[in-house]
Amino acid sequence: MKPDNEPVSLRRLFLFFIPMGLSVLMINLSHVIINGTLARSSNPEIILAGYALAMSLLVVTEKPAVLFRQTCSALVRDRISFRAVRQVSFYVFGAALVFGGLVAYTPLGHWIFGGAYGADPIVEREAVHAYYALMFLSVFSGIRCLYQGVIIYKMRTRWLTIAMIFRLGGMFLLSQYFLRIGVDSALQGTVIFVFGMMIEASISWWESGKLLKEMPERAEDCDVSKPKQVTAFYNPLLYSSLIVVWLLPILNALLGTTERGTLAVASFAVAGSLMNLVLGFFTYFHQIALLFVKSNPEIVRKFTLMLGFIPPMLLLLMAFTPIGSWMFSHILGVKGDLLQACIHALRGFFPFVFVFPWLDTLNGIVMANGETKLMFGSQVANAVVTAILIVVLVVLLPGWNGVLGSLSQSGGIIAELVFLAWLFRRNHRSTA
Repeated sequence: MKPDNEPVSLRRLFLFFIPMGLSVLMINLSHVIINGTLARSSNPEIILAGYALAMSLLVVTEKPAVLFRQTCSALVRDRISFRAVRQVSFYVFGAALVFGGLVAYTPLGHWIFGGAYGADPIVEREAVHAYYALMFLSVFSGIRCLYQGVIIYKMRTRWLTIAMIFRLGGMFLLSQYFLRIGVDSALQGTVIFVFGMMIEASISWWESGKLLKEMPERAEDCDVSKPKQVTAFYNPLLYSSLIVVWLLPILNALLGTTERGTLAVASFAVAGSLMNLVLGFFTYFHQIALLFVKSNPEIVRKFTLMLGFIPPMLLLLMAFTPIGSWMFSHILGVKGDLLQACIHALRGFFPFVFVFPWLDTLNGIVMANGETKLMFGSQVANAVVTAILIVVLVVLLPGWNGVLGSLSQSGGIIAELVFLAWLFRRNHRSTA
């Protein structure tokens, strides 16, 4: 089913895809606003550390809410199916709010940040205080993604960019207010973040509300009407995402045991941030496949072939020409041994960036067929191979620093693609 009655063309796909890519790039700017504000505080190291610690826990709690973007764009075709998805989202948002409240207002937060993370007491206190506002972030992020799913399905993706522009504007104005009165807590950083998310969620709700009114109460070709049907699609995505979010802490922990542990962790993190910048614009191939592979598979293939080779070409320029060294040294301020280690770590990400567009497209095809259980298996394969590789590489090549992490992640994503392709072909061979 096409999102509307207009014919699908490459031009329309580009107009659909580009605003989503721009919105991802602007998300990076929102973090720049917050970090830049906190860096001007009276005690920037402690406040930034507390904010970063709180955000590292948010990655785990926000992911279930973010999955409603794909769930909604895949399943919602009428108002009944939307209400079914929304009903499931209430349970997820409620659970996120309860967990956030426990972190902020019970000893659980002190146990997580002080015990499990091993933070100093003053940093631990900043992280817990940051959660006073951050406990609401997953809820507003989930609301945003729930309604963005409708916007994406109806191909009004320009509203993703518009919402991000207003979000950035609001965050900037609030940050200027905090700078005027004085920044003295990581809580102010999370307040800026939540305020921006509220703006984006509100605009997404407003636009999608109009789109939902135009949808039929019940579409003939949509059989989703109960929460149980939604969870059959959503739960495998949830379980697989919860596996992957723990890989980064494991990688960092093992990198810290190498000959120069601090250099390894730092170079892996800095190289990863540049890799994400290169890849950021191209993280929505799955939406193209999800919406159009059944109605027009040929145009999905053409689109992926046209754009899929751009990220690895960009990474080659960054990792194997002076452009990368210039960006690391002049934009990120990296010098000396760390600069060389970052370049090596960035080169280790080349297989990751080369494989990602094809894996993301295949994930979209799998979701379009409602076979999200296959993604759980492929994510397990990714996690297992990544974990094995980092252990083996750390033992055999402890002097290679951050490139050990990027090579491990690259091996993991290759395993994920191969295993998912095998599962998908086996499924469709057996049903042929």
